[in-house]
Amino acid sequence: MESMVWNLVLSFAISILGWVLREKSAELNRVTILLNRTREEIAKEYVTKVEVHADINRVMNRLEVLDAKLDRLIESNRVRGI
Repeated sequence: MESMVWNLVLSFAISILGWVLREKSAELNRVTILLNRTREEIAKEYVTKVEVHADINRVMNRLEVLDAKLDRLIESNRVRGI
């Protein structure tokens, strides 16, 4: 009789432990999915180093063109005596 009670207690304890572990596993899976979605969203919003360098190079090239045009304008005004 004592072993039957002990078996019932152990079965009940193990079933509760299994239920808790299953719930924790489901929660961990949910958090993992949310983390992956967050990483994807962050990647959509931010630029990479390559993109930043390309944009900066484009801006610098335009500034160099404008600088050259200003130099030509200033030089032409000096030649005219303005």
